[in-house]
Amino acid sequence: MWNSNKITQLLGIQYPILQGPMGVGFSTPALLASVSNAGGLGSLGAYTLTPEEILEFDKTIKPLTNKPYNINLWVNDVDKTLINYPPEKLEKIKLLFKPYFDELGVPLPDLSADIPSKFEKQVETLFKIKPAVFSFVFGIPSKEILDESRRLGIKTIGAATTLDEALALEEAKVDAIVASGFEAGGHRPSFLKPAQDSFTGLFTLLQQLKAKTKTPIIAAGGIIDAKGIAAALTLGADAVQLGTVFMVTDESGAAPLHKKMLFSGEANHTTVSKSLTGRMGRMVSNKISNEIPFETEVLPFPLQTKLIAPLRAASIAQGRTDMINFWSGQNTSNLKHHRAVELMQELITETGKLIV
Repeated sequence: MWNSNKITQLLGIQYPILQGPMGVGFSTPALLASVSNAGGLGSLGAYTLTPEEILEFDKTIKPLTNKPYNINLWVNDVDKTLINYPPEKLEKIKLLFKPYFDELGVPLPDLSADIPSKFEKQVETLFKIKPAVFSFVFGIPSKEILDESRRLGIKTIGAATTLDEALALEEAKVDAIVASGFEAGGHRPSFLKPAQDSFTGLFTLLQQLKAKTKTPIIAAGGIIDAKGIAAALTLGADAVQLGTVFMVTDESGAAPLHKKMLFSGEANHTTVSKSLTGRMGRMVSNKISNEIPFETEVLPFPLQTKLIAPLRAASIAQGRTDMINFWSGQNTSNLKHHRAVELMQELITETGKLIV
């Protein structure tokens, strides 16, 4: 049976289909529960949440499902360059974006570069919750954190954008590795080299990892239907992780404008940019990503996110879709489902027809 393998046995799920752990605002308890209840693995992208907020989210999740689910965190959630960040540079970069604020009639925000990491406190909360799975991006947690995860029976999944990153994750003895292809939407979670030096497509990356590692591999990037699932599994993946296709469902917290954009032909034109958050991510091309070249210096993460936040809010309020960062994978060609349970049913049924 195609749906019974190392990943399903490892994670205690029925089908090797994982919902990508999109950040809060996109991940919701309802989406997570729909995927887990359908036999896959639902996920909560919790990297922006305080420990207290993670606890509250989990209280909302528990009544909705008794199936395994995943909580995802960012190991590196604050760029090191924020330490002693020059105030004069901050003000100079703010002025680079001032024309966009002026165009929408909103003031530039006051910003502070003093942004502490939340990761270790978040992990302490995660250990109290004890989800079935703890996944992470942008690095590898300490040996102590991974050891404690094992002691508590929490399975660990790390993300790799290169073979070297996968080898580092395997050496750390994670339970599974996400092969994150260049096609994937959202942030590019590279951690050994800059993201712009880690542009490997999914099918190449997947074959590299299968040839050189023994850890179960989860394929991610550009997969939106059963054909994509079957192709990834045929190339050796033990499971798949889908993001964009779940983002357009009713259960997702994505804004109606975002969902409408992804169902439209405009989503065929994506780009990678750091202009909206300070870290490279794949999104639908917009006015800012087109006019601010990748080489242009912006504020470190997450300070750039704080700069853009009021601009994004004003853009949504004014219907200025040309200034909103609509995250999207490269492949939106066959998006059609509005309910997560119907999407899961089709993925399961059609994949079963393709893989005997």
